[in-house]
Amino acid sequence: MAELDVLVIGGVGVDTIVRVPELPLPMRDSIMVPPIEQYLAHTGNGVALGCHHLGLRTHFADVIGTDPEGEKVLATYAETGLSFGYRTHPSGTRRSVNLVDKQGNRLSLYDSRHPFEMTVDPELYRPWIGRTRHVHVSIMNWARHALADAVAAGVPTSTDLHDWDGKNDYHQDFAYGADLVFVSTSALGDRVEEVTEDILAKGRASAVIAMAGGEGSYLRLPGRPLRHVPPTPLAPEEVVDTNGAGDSYVAGFLYAHLAGKDWDTSTRAGSLAGAEACRTAGTHTSFITAAALDAALS
Repeated sequence: MAELDVLVIGGVGVDTIVRVPELPLPMRDSIMVPPIEQYLAHTGNGVALGCHHLGLRTHFADVIGTDPEGEKVLATYAETGLSFGYRTHPSGTRRSVNLVDKQGNRLSLYDSRHPFEMTVDPELYRPWIGRTRHVHVSIMNWARHALADAVAAGVPTSTDLHDWDGKNDYHQDFAYGADLVFVSTSALGDRVEEVTEDILAKGRASAVIAMAGGEGSYLRLPGRPLRHVPPTPLAPEEVVDTNGAGDSYVAGFLYAHLAGKDWDTSTRAGSLAGAEACRTAGTHTSFITAAALDAALS
């Protein structure tokens, strides 16, 4: 029996959240904003913590720096009890600045401090691959090797392509290499059906889930038409901050999927978990519990 339910590889950093009056911002010398806050964040962090809060046995592996941000990562995981393995790199811990308007919409500015060709000792993740039921790989450049290792080991995998446009070569190893593929519709326009079909046709995926924020999501299965999944209803005043909603969706989906639920139930679980993340300010500050998710699904 596997020791872990989910191994998450790559994707932790620190978000600086700036609440702005509107997006896009007007060109001015200065704009008064509410207090600026920092949160532990980024996609792998959200999926790992989301799975951990749902009671899945989770291990997270990534690269951080010997800096205050790295210390924040270690302190947070020690406090929450999330199993975390890491290597350090002189470039430091990844960071981003997220601009969030009054409707909860966001614009994320990610830094690129980790060198593109950075290599990571595979011993960071390889020993864990054979000890888990599922591997979720973030789209760090070095993590594409971890995805290949998990596939070679016969362990089910997933990835989140985020705002892939369906064309950028960088994402293709992930798009065509994972068993479950999540992608945002934000850069796809009217090509959601085309791109999801391309992923199925050229890759190994058994399902593609296209997340569309407040419009819900789309499920694409081999040999079946694209199907819209309605969003979990939220009143406008409930939407405080959409940061981290997609990562929570992935965690909720994996929770149901690993419990043997069907595709429809898994997408509903993802929608419910994503909606919960929108109800609080900041990134990855609120996660749905297994009890709440089970009750909502039943």
